[in-house]
Amino acid sequence: MTLPRFFAEPGTLIGAAPSTDLVLDGDEGRHAAGVRRIRAGEQVEIADGSGAVARCTVTAAGQGHLDLLVDELELIPEPALRFGLVQALAKGGRDEMAVETATEVGIDLVLPWQAQRSVSRWEGPKVEKNTRRWATIAREAAKQSRRARIPHTEALRTTTALAHRLAEADLALVLHEDAVDPLVGVKLPDAGEVLLVVGPEGGIGESELATLTAAGARPVRLGPEVLRTSSAGPIALGILAATSGRWA
Repeated sequence: MTLPRFFAEPGTLIGAAPSTDLVLDGDEGRHAAGVRRIRAGEQVEIADGSGAVARCTVTAAGQGHLDLLVDELELIPEPALRFGLVQALAKGGRDEMAVETATEVGIDLVLPWQAQRSVSRWEGPKVEKNTRRWATIAREAAKQSRRARIPHTEALRTTTALAHRLAEADLALVLHEDAVDPLVGVKLPDAGEVLLVVGPEGGIGESELATLTAAGARPVRLGPEVLRTSSAGPIALGILAATSGRWA
């Protein structure tokens, strides 16, 4: 049976080694001690989102915290080929569903996109608030799926700013129903960054597609059916994870 896994604050496991003492507190500590009722003598896993995972023995359970002793420490390297989801803002929480499921699939970064046809709009204080919310969703999904790394959430981009960001990637793909090339036929690089762009409910406009392709993005189709914005990205990323060998 797998051990319970909790996320400590970023950087907690830097310098940790067997026999190191740790304290799990905050929300995770309260959940572990008060809800899961973890007690002294039990074993748990602690991750800090950076790729380090510590197997620990609980030495004491206090009010809202656990005292831990590290038994083993595993360092999981960052993958040579990294996948990023560029998700257009969508109504009804469908964009958040995409972020959650894509994190469970194994995405390495998430980038919110204010597309022309996005019904949902992030303006003013909503930009920072919703960016933090997406980061929290990614963190919780990483915990649920027992990932060692939490996907990085980038800043909101307009179409023009997104084009500049796609030009930096080793490969940029845009899901589009009128594309000729199938996603399953795309040759992936051995290393670097692959960004996958998913449009909003109303689709990607012609002028937007022209802007993104001019920056080097390649339009591809997922299949004969048109999927919702909440499911297109995670399904496409599952295909990329399988064809790249990440799921081998």
